[in-house]
Amino acid sequence: MPALDAIDRNILRLLRLDARMSNAKLAAEIGLSPSACLRRIKIMETSGVIRGYTALVDTGNADATIAVIINITLERQTEDYLDRFEAAVRRHPEIRECFLMTGGSDYLLRVEVANAGEFERIHKEILSALPGVLRIHSSFSIRNVLATRTRGKR
Repeated sequence: MPALDAIDRNILRLLRLDARMSNAKLAAEIGLSPSACLRRIKIMETSGVIRGYTALVDTGNADATIAVIINITLERQTEDYLDRFEAAVRRHPEIRECFLMTGGSDYLLRVEVANAGEFERIHKEILSALPGVLRIHSSFSIRNVLATRTRGKR
């Protein structure tokens, strides 16, 4: 992974605010030519610094999903246990995010479900089958208060 300089960090900051910003506008705000700006973005995409782009969806609609935050405690915290768990998590697209944590649990996962029945299936078929799991503690979100920092509504 390449070392990021101040220009790269500035590009990332602006893309976090608006990933749909045109390359021309991004380049102008950064102070680069459009081709130099695009070249830097492509390098960060290829190296994995930028892993993808996504859309934030209003959860106030009828098709909204429920975010479930799951704390996982492993039987052991050895490198082998961590590696096996992380490899298994990557095989399940139902798991939207996975964080290695400090504190009371080893991992924090986020899944999105339509209802409790769907979560029961994920719990039974996926979470309970992950290698090395000692304890699973799940919390259902009531509503999303803040998804990201933005400049404002479009």
